[in-house]
Amino acid sequence: MTSAQGLPRSQAKSRAARRDGQRLRAPFPLRCGALLIDYIALVSLVVLGTLIARMLGGGARAAGSSAETAGIVLALFMALMNLGVLPGLTGLTLGKWATGLRIERNDGGKLGIGRALLRHFIGYPVSFVLLGLGF
Repeated sequence: MTSAQGLPRSQAKSRAARRDGQRLRAPFPLRCGALLIDYIALVSLVVLGTLIARMLGGGARAAGSSAETAGIVLALFMALMNLGVLPGLTGLTLGKWATGLRIERNDGGKLGIGRALLRHFIGYPVSFVLLGLGF
């Protein structure tokens, strides 16, 4: 049933850990570890593309440059999927999945793709500029 039909919507069930009715946040080192895993996955694609380009005898002006470009394009695609689409649909990135964390809204619902993109590509850089305030 939807609220458009005038009927109440069922509340999403939160899977967040609780203590005395209060939601617990994941520890800071665990969240940093999840983010590090995500970034290592992205950088490894760029490194792999660069290695393949060098094996093909390429530099910026040779045949290997297309392999290097392909690695960068693949890394950008993975960034969009892993940091935007996957968290928006499932609440997980590769790093969050590996560390057992989940991203969810305050009411326990799914994050949504738009909010996930905003969170990672706007929120994290702003937090970085402010020396981690809000992370």
